[in-house]
Amino acid sequence: MIVFGSNPRHDADRAVRLTGLFVIALIALTLVASLSPPARAADDDRLARIEASGTLRVCIWPDYYFITFRNPRTGDLEGIDIDMARAFADDLGADLEVVDSSFAELVASMTEDRCDIAMHGVGVRADRAEHMDFSEPYLVSGIYAVTSLEHPTVKTWDDIDQPGIIVVVQKGTYMEPVMRTYLKRANLTVVDAFLAREQEVMSGRADVFMTDYPYGRRMADLTDWARLLAPEEPLAPTPYAYAVPKGEPAWLERVNMFVRAVKADGRLRAVAERNGLLPILATE
Repeated sequence: MIVFGSNPRHDADRAVRLTGLFVIALIALTLVASLSPPARAADDDRLARIEASGTLRVCIWPDYYFITFRNPRTGDLEGIDIDMARAFADDLGADLEVVDSSFAELVASMTEDRCDIAMHGVGVRADRAEHMDFSEPYLVSGIYAVTSLEHPTVKTWDDIDQPGIIVVVQKGTYMEPVMRTYLKRANLTVVDAFLAREQEVMSGRADVFMTDYPYGRRMADLTDWARLLAPEEPLAPTPYAYAVPKGEPAWLERVNMFVRAVKADGRLRAVAERNGLLPILATE
């Protein structure tokens, strides 16, 4: 509040000076605000940030066979999404920076800006969509079963839902609710860790465990005991896409442009074939 004295002339001069100072301060604040970038400018224009840094940060899960797998013998990364991440970085004219993550850390990776994109066979799910946006799908996998090569009765998919058969699923996966509805005669066991599924079958405490195609292929290829079983018709097919931080439409569209391009020019099909994933390639 301005308090004026008893001299009108002095009061008027003082008011003019104070008003002038206020205007100067306001102009200065406006200039500073115009020169300062908005707090979320980097988030609103991720493409510009990638171009400025020259780096594309890609989250992967390094235990995902055929998708983003770190070969324990060589330490090299391999899989369809390693190939796609390299191709996307090349398209953007950027270097690729791989950030180890997992499905348990997926939400945090997206909401805490740990990476620009998650490229590790991310299943499109409603609960995940609350925290991230998804590209157009590039793979579609249903549910597959893994049993023992020496199992006395389980030889085909039709042998699974039978009295006395114990089926294992991992807690929190989409296989859990599907199997609760699907199984009519067999018994369902739910475990916390994905490795526990294998241990239950190997120990004989369970007959089969449910997984997706890439992980099922891993079991069949890398072990000497596992048999991969597929239903005659796809069961609960789930699209796999790339995940990006939520609310960045320009970045999402650039990712979709890449997905459409690799579908159209054959790059996606070529790496899917090289990694044994043609059976689950998304063609549309």
